[in-house]
Amino acid sequence: MKKTALTAALLAASAVLAGCANMNTDGLLSAGSNMVQAVSLSDAEVIQLSDAACTESDQQEKVAGAKSKYTVRLNKIMKGFGNETLNGQTPNYKVYLTPDVNAWAMANGCIRVYSGLMDLMNDDEVRGVIGHEMGHVALGHSKSAMQTAYAVSAARGAAASAGNSAVAALTQSQLGDLTEKFINAQFSQSQELAADDYSFDLLTQKKMNRKGLVTAFQKLAKLEGGSGDGHSMLSSHPASPERASRLESRLKGGK
Repeated sequence: MKKTALTAALLAASAVLAGCANMNTDGLLSAGSNMVQAVSLSDAEVIQLSDAACTESDQQEKVAGAKSKYTVRLNKIMKGFGNETLNGQTPNYKVYLTPDVNAWAMANGCIRVYSGLMDLMNDDEVRGVIGHEMGHVALGHSKSAMQTAYAVSAARGAAASAGNSAVAALTQSQLGDLTEKFINAQFSQSQELAADDYSFDLLTQKKMNRKGLVTAFQKLAKLEGGSGDGHSMLSSHPASPERASRLESRLKGGK
């Protein structure tokens, strides 16, 4: 795409994202500038944003303590992955004490699992879900989701001052908005299936039970249609029954 066409497209997208029928020209150009900046965020800036967003999320949620039964159990579950890193980032995992059924991971290796999901699933199933979230990081999906979250948040505020880092340019309110946008981000169908396969292959490599990945989606299938939205495991697409069936076929086929 030519530069002029790209600029026009970004400006148009900014107007839609901000819902700004009454936005003035300066505001529109500001939002467009931030859209361009978001697309060109370096890996280091994505890591910085992920660090800040992960910290922000931890401050907003109730994190399970070191002696919590959830933390003890998650430590045991994660041992199965050994010293697995995510694009050079060491996984940092915690449990949020909430009945929501969800889990997510950021590009910096921040992995968060909700106690509601752990209550629903056995260890093999939780491990399969975590492997899926690790896949989003390893395959670059989490980086893209953070770039998009940053673009949407930045488009709603003032343009970043020249020379400021992506993190320094965000107000506390914008950081909170960015964090929420990332956690509620939806991945494409191809990204979800690729992350499923990543988890399946990782479990195979680590000689762990792959059946748990199948039954995890079977359990989620029974809950679909509930109150979950955004990146919640309850709003997966394609639908959980299809994904469970696809993974079960891989399991039976030995692939």
